Parts: sequence; C-alpha cells; structure tokens
Amino acid sequence: MLESLITSKTRIRLLIKFFLNITNKGYLNSLANEFGESTNSVRKELNNLSSAGYLEKHNVNNKVIYKANASHPMFKIVQKIVHKHLGIEEILESVYDRIGDVKKIMLLGDYAKGIDSGVIEILIIGNNINYEYLDQIAPKIQKKIKRKVSFFVSNKTLKQESLTIFEA
Repeated sequence: MLESLITSKTRIRLLIKFFLNITNKGYLNSLANEFGESTNSVRKELNNLSSAGYLEKHNVNNKVIYKANASHPMFKIVQKIVHKHLGIEEILESVYDRIGDVKKIMLLGDYAKGIDSGVIEILIIGNNINYEYLDQIAPKIQKKIKRKVSFFVSNKTLKQESLTIFEA
C-alpha cells in the first residue's frame, strides 16, 4: 500500500522504524546496517525527513541520533498510516471485540523495534481468551496484510522488549 505512494524503500523503512514505536532512535551507520543499505541512501532520506521536520536530530558522543518528532503536526497521521500499512489496525479490529476479556495487546520481536521483518508477534494479555477464534482469524489476517502473524496469550505482562498497541 505505502509503496505505491512512497517509492523510496529506505524512506518507508525509516518511517516504520521511527513512527511505529516513538521510543526508537538510531544513527546513520546503525540504520544502514539494520536495513542492509548504503550509508548514502540512508543519509539522503534522514536529511529529507529531518529537514521536513518529521525527525529530530541530536548530537550525542560525536553521533547524530535521529528520532520521530512527536510535536510535528503530521505525527499522528503518519503514525496512523504506518500502522495501517503494517496491518496493526486490522489486527486490533479483528481481535479485540471477539476474543474475551482483553487487558492489553502488545507487539513483540522485530516490530517492537520498528523492523518490518514480515513476522508480527502479538501478545494478548487477558482472561477467558477464545483460542479457537484466534486460530481461525490468524490465516485471514495474514492473507489480508501479507505478513505472518503469531499470537501469544498470557494473563500477565512478560518481561521483554515490547510495544503496547492497546490497553484497557
């Protein structure tokens, strides 16, 4: 979906990295290594996004650290577009109302770090969860969003890197 609007794959990766999880930060070399791209292509897109005000940059120990500019007037809109592109909204809509007493829904793994790896790991925290429905809905969601989805269920929060996408 987003590829037809934004032709730069590097820019899409940067938007996902910084707008999926507001706490994500990065510097040029680490981002180039993470994406498997040249520093020149990443630098060009970082400069474009920061000069447009979408990213903030700060100098820390001789490195320029980038992060999303949450005060930008388009921040919430770009974040919503990224969520829609990745299928996060589809997952929430399909899961929340129909599976039981949901207290929290969290992203785990690569997506919690802002990396679009193609495998979305979802942790559902709640009681009386309808496992049958989760098993039925997972293949339908995967087909619609073109990413693999793995659901995990617990009745308490686990101690690992995660991103909360819903909390009751």
